[in-house]
Amino acid sequence: MNEKKKRIKRMLKELHGLFPDAKIALRYKTNWQLLVAVVLSAQTTDKKVNEVTDELFRKYKTVTDFANLKPEELAKLIHSVNYHNTKAKNIVASARMLKKEFGGRIPKTISEITRLPGVGRKSANVILSNAYGLDHGIAVDTHVIRLANKYGLTESRDPLQIEKDLMAITPKDQWFDLTYLLIEFGRTYCPARKHDCTKHPLTHIYPKANEIWPMAS
Repeated sequence: MNEKKKRIKRMLKELHGLFPDAKIALRYKTNWQLLVAVVLSAQTTDKKVNEVTDELFRKYKTVTDFANLKPEELAKLIHSVNYHNTKAKNIVASARMLKKEFGGRIPKTISEITRLPGVGRKSANVILSNAYGLDHGIAVDTHVIRLANKYGLTESRDPLQIEKDLMAITPKDQWFDLTYLLIEFGRTYCPARKHDCTKHPLTHIYPKANEIWPMAS
């Protein structure tokens, strides 16, 4: 455990130097729009989501706007994202639940926000940390799964267990940053395909990483 704590500390220092402005790539203006964008981002690139929401949020901005939509109407507006029909149903249902049970506001706890359709723990962590600065956990996406294994920070492939393993070794004030730093590192240096990792900026910290090919998530 101590070795992993030292490793993650060195990794974070290196990553902050590489990506001092690492943050969520989704574009939004309100907490509700953040939730919509996060739900849309499942199995869809951030770039595609931003293309869709740039137009969507010009016409529909508030929880009430979305609550008044029919799921099939929204599905047509987001048809270019994967699973658009399911996501449309979840977004409209979430908007209606927020109005009915939460006064139209995004709740601030994991237990409450994960009651909303389409919002799992990873999405909840992303929303709560970006909306309210609340770090209840670490958002574990495919980059985090892959790189946490590659750099020997976990031996698990289960997102919940990976989150627990990372929380145990990462200072709490770095939980928010860790997700976006690893995402940027994965996109910039270590994509999910077989390649030479010998010259990656983090390999000197954990040389075994070059022996562990990035795993598809």
